Amino acid sequence: MNLRKFFLTVGYSGLSPKAPGTVGSFVSLLLILPFIPYLHVSTIFMLALLISVIAVKQIDIYEEEVGVHDGKEIVIDELAGMWIAISICGITAENMIIMAPLAFIYFRLFDIWKPSVIGKIDRDVKGGWGVMGDDLVAGIAAGVATAGTYELIQMFLI
Repeated sequence: MNLRKFFLTVGYSGLSPKAPGTVGSFVSLLLILPFIPYLHVSTIFMLALLISVIAVKQIDIYEEEVGVHDGKEIVIDELAGMWIAISICGITAENMIIMAPLAFIYFRLFDIWKPSVIGKIDRDVKGGWGVMGDDLVAGIAAGVATAGTYELIQMFLI
């Protein structure tokens, strides 16, 4: 088994023939949800950053091996972005039934749409940081949007 490919494809979820980014994001969410009651959000944030730093180097090596920048099978960037969103939104065991789907939807929206600086990073930054950077910023935006939406839901619906 190629450990680098296993890592970069988040357990081969990025090899999905349809919507590998969405599948990778969903698998990444499923990987962190069981730990929400036990890990502080700052720990999840730091794990996402640690994984990102490791991923940048591994992506650089992988891209040199396969000769393709930001291949669709690479979804470790989705894991990092999804975990950033989860850590920023203020998720807890009590609110994760609402927060987790919101974070997923917002992350996919920002990752696909790539507004503003997210798109600029995607277009202009090369190598591992280019692959990871747009998703990290999309994760920040998704976390903020999720927190804001949750506050609105609490104010008007709960």
